[in-house]
Amino acid sequence: MARVQERFTGRVALVTGAAQGIGAATAELLAEQGAAVVVADLSGERASRTAADISAAGGRAVGMAADVADADSVSAMVDRVVDEFGRLDILVNNAGITRDDLLHKMPRSNWDAVLATNLTGMFLCCQAAGPHMVRERYGKIVNLSSRSALGNRGQVNYAAAKAGVQGLTATLAIELGPFNINVNAVAPGYIATAMTDATAHRVGYDPAEYQRLAAEQTPLRRVGQPGDVAAVIAFLASDEASYVSGQTIHINGGAR
Repeated sequence: MARVQERFTGRVALVTGAAQGIGAATAELLAEQGAAVVVADLSGERASRTAADISAAGGRAVGMAADVADADSVSAMVDRVVDEFGRLDILVNNAGITRDDLLHKMPRSNWDAVLATNLTGMFLCCQAAGPHMVRERYGKIVNLSSRSALGNRGQVNYAAAKAGVQGLTATLAIELGPFNINVNAVAPGYIATAMTDATAHRVGYDPAEYQRLAAEQTPLRRVGQPGDVAAVIAFLASDEASYVSGQTIHINGGAR
């Protein structure tokens, strides 16, 4: 078995929504463990800054602008990855947005935006990356779901999208498994990110106080950090998880 620091040597990984939070932590960890990483984000400038940080730490990374909700943008992104690196081994579908509100207040535009980015965008990325992985008879796809897939007040759009991710993941594992492609999902609970800080503000809390309250309700008595999720993603993207597919792994400190 390869040492952890070398587990992705020779592999090429694409991480979407990777300019900050879970995406950035995942890109950093994959690069630290030997992968060449493409940091993709809606903001090319922010993606390039994250890639520069990875390169400064001794990793290999490039930043790239892409809108996962746009089919042409996704196709161009994947084509560029393969053109520059010759292959695509690992796809981490992390890009996501929130547009929270109660059902009776939610405009159709906010429903459409969240579904387009968080679910349709994932479908488009898998559809674009799939043929390259099939050709190589190798691939690892890890999709970001959420504890909110079980239901969360004020997030009917986000919850529906993240529940859809789990069905997408299970189905693609069936379809792509014969080509030696593993497809899994992770479902984080409370993770301290800019997105959860925004949720705290939405419900009228200071983020630090919101984290304290969340920690009190978590068996491990703390909230998660982006690195907690990145570590599980890296495992699922590795050959150590070669017989794990179609699963959604919950990362929530033991919360039920």
